[in-house]
Amino acid sequence: MKIVIVGAGAVGSQIAAQLIAENKDVVIIEHNPDVAKHASNHLDCIVITGEGNNPRVLRKAGIEKADFFLSVTDSDEVNMISCALVASEFKVPNKLARVRNLDYSSIKNFEKVFLGIDYFVNPEVEAAREIVESVMYGATSNLRLFSNANVQMRNVVINSASFFKDKSLREIKVSLKRDFLISCIVRQDNIIIPSGNTIIKENDNIYLVATQDVLEKVLSEFGRSSLIIKNIVIVGGGRIGRYTARSLIDQQRNIKIIDSDYEKCKLLADEFPKAIVIYSDISDRDIFEEEQLYSYDLIVTTTNNQELNILAAIYAKTFGVKRSIALVTRRNYLSIASNLGIDSIVSPKRSTVDTVLKFIRKGNIKSIYSILTGKAEVIEFSIDKSSAITGKTIENIRLPDNTLILAVTRNSESYIPDGKFLIQEGDNIVTITTKESVSEVEKIFNR
Repeated sequence: MKIVIVGAGAVGSQIAAQLIAENKDVVIIEHNPDVAKHASNHLDCIVITGEGNNPRVLRKAGIEKADFFLSVTDSDEVNMISCALVASEFKVPNKLARVRNLDYSSIKNFEKVFLGIDYFVNPEVEAAREIVESVMYGATSNLRLFSNANVQMRNVVINSASFFKDKSLREIKVSLKRDFLISCIVRQDNIIIPSGNTIIKENDNIYLVATQDVLEKVLSEFGRSSLIIKNIVIVGGGRIGRYTARSLIDQQRNIKIIDSDYEKCKLLADEFPKAIVIYSDISDRDIFEEEQLYSYDLIVTTTNNQELNILAAIYAKTFGVKRSIALVTRRNYLSIASNLGIDSIVSPKRSTVDTVLKFIRKGNIKSIYSILTGKAEVIEFSIDKSSAITGKTIENIRLPDNTLILAVTRNSESYIPDGKFLIQEGDNIVTITTKESVSEVEKIFNR
């Protein structure tokens, strides 16, 4: 498989890194010489300095033999023009554009043939969707839902008082008597796919998989009981804040929006007459008292300043706000924010990468979630009668190292399977594996 990527920023580089780890043939085009040099020094692929909408540069990248063309620069116009050019001149079968403007995104409904774009991905919409899903389930932790399975994945950081601390997975399972699985552990920027003998340590970030009911009972052990969220304050009236507000207002939730730009506040007040819009700076401590933010169930911080998002989310909880969601973009801030007591961390770049990977792999893959910027992946597969594993028990499937089958959903019932579990046609299977084994896992579970 040959993939040409335009844009070597954070999104393009992370997509490339994960595809390179799967032994895909990747070529990157980047117009900024400094960014191109950085990508060339850190990625094991060809990096070409040039414009992605230049036919000569595209030919140099080997576009004639490409299976996928991904344009993920920060410019909607460059991404769309590049895809249109590739569609008309080079006949690449699969073309994806990163498009942030919703007005542009709607073009796919009536001019897809003209533009030649097979798939649009909007980082802000993906982030807002993740925020809204988290709110629907009480914002107790980071949340991962699966398309054809009624199991969920949520994470929690182990503190010094946790019941899990210094216990093995086997001891925890026996003590709690709940049907759940610890799918992986993030420990000091490393991924551990655990066994029954693995010991949980303080500051571990563990990822739990189970049905919603079971997860809520397990999370209550960490003091994160289920909460119906009605009153929400959104900090930041940019695209993500607006998309989030629109969805939550449609769900009949009470919304207050705070932004430090007066002109933007006037526009927000016109756009959302059912919301309360406040012109103020969230870094001003007085705003918490003046607007009685301590009475709110949730704060969602979506400004362009991720440091402010983290600090405001932390301070709001100390002030009495019950739950917090923060928008974070930088990789090294993701783990820091989780350890600081913020309930849910949303990363537009991570959501975009997962969406792009799902588009590339297609087939019977229903959802993909990256953990620790791609060091591990959670993949949901649907199984049909032509699959090589149909009719086999899990213990007879030769899985690669550091790979687990986390859950199986069959006829709307979900199971945390053991080795004797028999895979059948129509099953939906959720797996986790490290990046080195993704290709092998796809071969096992794909049609």
